[in-house]
Amino acid sequence: MNKPKFIPLPDFRKIQPEDLIHRSSSFYEMMKKRRTVREFSNKSVPKQVIINCIKTAATAPNGANKQPWHFVVISDPEVKKKIREEAEKEEWEFYHHRAPEEWLTDLEVLGTDEHKPFLEEAPYLITIFSENYGIREDGSTEKHYYVKESVGIATGMLITAIHQAGLVSLTHTPSPMNFLNEILHRPKNEKPFLLLVVGYPAVDAHVPDITKKPLDKIITFF
Repeated sequence: MNKPKFIPLPDFRKIQPEDLIHRSSSFYEMMKKRRTVREFSNKSVPKQVIINCIKTAATAPNGANKQPWHFVVISDPEVKKKIREEAEKEEWEFYHHRAPEEWLTDLEVLGTDEHKPFLEEAPYLITIFSENYGIREDGSTEKHYYVKESVGIATGMLITAIHQAGLVSLTHTPSPMNFLNEILHRPKNEKPFLLLVVGYPAVDAHVPDITKKPLDKIITFF
């Protein structure tokens, strides 16, 4: 067994309690403005912004530092068209055959259906793949741990980074998503976790009039 190697915690700066409160409050004020958007502009976004956001996501904590994720960035119009076509096939089946009535009722407030034009309109799609196991250079496999949890945390950090950068996003999960492996030529050890639509909102973009649960419904202190 390899002996663990430790280094001093880098770049940690102690912040006074009053500044902690201010910083956390300011961050909340920014993040509470984040909304899921379904109407996108086709205005281009600098590629480096997407790279920086993914680099942020890749700092996420994860099981045994296996970093069980892969991000595929799509801007090619033909590839986006293929993804939309396949996604809409699965979504049609969902809305017309697979989804129970209760689920469809809950979705009514969001105004969603099987039509997904944003998959072609937005400048970028980011497909997040979870690596169920690793493949070493010699072709052997290695176990990954807490894959869903790790990739979920990284995805949340990616969405946060995108909002902080001044863009909007949409989480899309057509089910099943196996077509993404085929279109994007991903190996069998990877499974699509989520398709993230990224860009600027359309000039006339609207979002559902919804609210978040009150604090006393989501926090318990002991």
